[in-house]
Amino acid sequence: MVLNIDRRRLILGGGLGLGALLLPAGRALAAELAGARGFTHNVASGEPGPDSILLWTRYVPTNGESIVRLDAEVALDQAFTRKVSGGSVRTGAYRDWTAKVTVDGLKPGTVYWYRFIGPDGSRSPVGRTKTLPEGNASRFGLGVFSCSNLPNGWFNAYGHAAARDDLDLWLHVGDYVYEYGNAAYAGKALPGRVLQPDHEMVALADYRLRFACYRTDPDLQRLHQMAPMVALWDDHESANDSYEYGAQNHQPAREGEWNPRRAAAMQAYREWLPISDEPWKAYPIGTLATLYRTESRLLARTRPADLDAAFKAANPDAALSAFRDGVWQDPSATMLGSAQESWLAHAFKANARTSAWQLVGMATIIGRTVMPEAAIDWLKPDASAGTVAKFRNHIRAAKHGVPMWMDRWDGYPAARSRLLRAAQRADADLVMLSGDSHNAWAYSLVEDGKPAGVDLAGQAVTSGGMEGGMGADPRVVAQGFVTANPELRWADTSRRGYLMVEVTPQRVTGEWQFLRTIAERSTQLSGTHRMHVERGRRALA
Repeated sequence: MVLNIDRRRLILGGGLGLGALLLPAGRALAAELAGARGFTHNVASGEPGPDSILLWTRYVPTNGESIVRLDAEVALDQAFTRKVSGGSVRTGAYRDWTAKVTVDGLKPGTVYWYRFIGPDGSRSPVGRTKTLPEGNASRFGLGVFSCSNLPNGWFNAYGHAAARDDLDLWLHVGDYVYEYGNAAYAGKALPGRVLQPDHEMVALADYRLRFACYRTDPDLQRLHQMAPMVALWDDHESANDSYEYGAQNHQPAREGEWNPRRAAAMQAYREWLPISDEPWKAYPIGTLATLYRTESRLLARTRPADLDAAFKAANPDAALSAFRDGVWQDPSATMLGSAQESWLAHAFKANARTSAWQLVGMATIIGRTVMPEAAIDWLKPDASAGTVAKFRNHIRAAKHGVPMWMDRWDGYPAARSRLLRAAQRADADLVMLSGDSHNAWAYSLVEDGKPAGVDLAGQAVTSGGMEGGMGADPRVVAQGFVTANPELRWADTSRRGYLMVEVTPQRVTGEWQFLRTIAERSTQLSGTHRMHVERGRRALA
C-alpha cells in the first residue's frame, strides 16, 4: 500500500520496516501521522563492478541535525559475522536526506549483504547485492522494467522479479515515475494508489516528493533490496516527450523556463536512484557481455520532427513524401548527441573483441514500426473522432514509408543508421533492451540490407498500452503489426509485466513475463513468451 506522504516531512516508508507498509490503511496512516524518522525508504544498490558497488539509503535524523554521518557495512553473510568492506557518507536536507556511497575491495560475481548505521546507532534494513563477474562467465540474468505508473496499478512485476533467484541485475529503462497530478487519473486510479504531490511535478520539491511517494511501494522497495539496479531515465521522469530544450508537456507560460525544471528532474532522479552522476556508462560482465547505460532524452536529444504538419497540409500525400525525403532524414537530428554516439561507437569496437554480447539499455525502441492498414478496423466502435483521425493519418503515412512514432528512434533515422552501422563495423553482437511503448515487441534489426542486431522491447509494469483503444482480439492486432513490419518478429499488445533476459556465451534469450493482473496485488503469471538470438546470427530465431 502506498501511503499519503506529508509534503513538509517526506519521511515515511522503509523506516517503519517493510512490514509496516503492508498494514491496514488506518494503522499505516497512524504511523505516518506519528512522524516516522530514521531510515525512511529501505535500501538499494547499483552501479555494479567486479570489485565495487554503490549503496543507497535515506535517513531523516531524529534530533533535528542539519548534517548526519551514516556508516555502511558489507558482509558475506546476512548476520554480518563476516564483514568485508564498508564506508561512510554524509547527508542532509540539501540532498533530501538521501545517501550514496561506493564500497570497494569486493570479489567478482559474489553475493553480499549490506546495511547502514545511523548516528543514533539505528540500523537500516539489510540489502542483498551482487558484483559483476570477471573472466569467463557461463550465465547472467537481467530483469528489464519500464513504465511504472503508480495510479494505474500495483507493481506486481517488481514483486514477481524480486522473488526470483535466477536474476543478477535489474535494468530499468525509463519512466520509473510519472509527472502528472492526480487530476490526470480522475476516476481511473486504483484505490490506495494516490500520488503526492497532488499536482503535476514541476519544481525540485515536487520531483522529490513524487519519488518519495513511489518509493513507499513495498514491491518496489523489495526489488531494490534484493539486487543491484542499473537505471536510466526516459521522458516522464521530467515531462512527457521531453528533449534538450523543452517537452510536449511543458508550458512555459504556466510552468516557467524549461532548464530549471529539467535540472530539478535530473537532481531528484540522481538523489533517489542508486546511480552515479555519469551521464552514460559501460558495465563489463566478464567475457560474457558489456552492458551500456545510455542517455537519450535530456542532454542532447533534438526536438522530433513535426509529422502532424504534413497531415494538416493542403495535399497531405505530397507533404508526407516531402517529409520523408527531407526533414525526416536530417543528419543533425540526434537522440544521443555526437559525444555519446562517438563514445558508444568506440566502446563497441573495443568491447566486441573481449565480450561476446553488447547489451544496450535504451529508453525507446529502435525497431522500425509503421501502422498496419487494417488498424482502423481494430478500434473500438465508440472510438473518438480524434482517435480515428489519428489512426487514418498514421496509415496514410505508412503508405509513404513513414513510421508512426516520431518520439522514438523512428523519428531519427539518420542517427539510427549511425548507431547500427557502428555496431556492424565493430562486428558486434548487438542486443538493444528497450521500453517506452508499454507493449512487448521483438525486432531483428537491419541496416544497409544486412543484420545489425536485435531489439527486445519490454512491456510496461503498469502503464496502459494500445489495447486500451482496441476492440479487436489482441492476437489479431499483434499479428497485423508483425505482417506490416519486416523487422518485427513478434508482439504482444495487451499485457503488463517485465522482460527477463538470460545471457550465455552462445545465446541471449528474452522471456516476457505477463502478470495476471495489476488491479490487485498478485504475482501470479498469465503466461510467458520466449525468443532468442544465437551468437553471430544477429537476428531472432
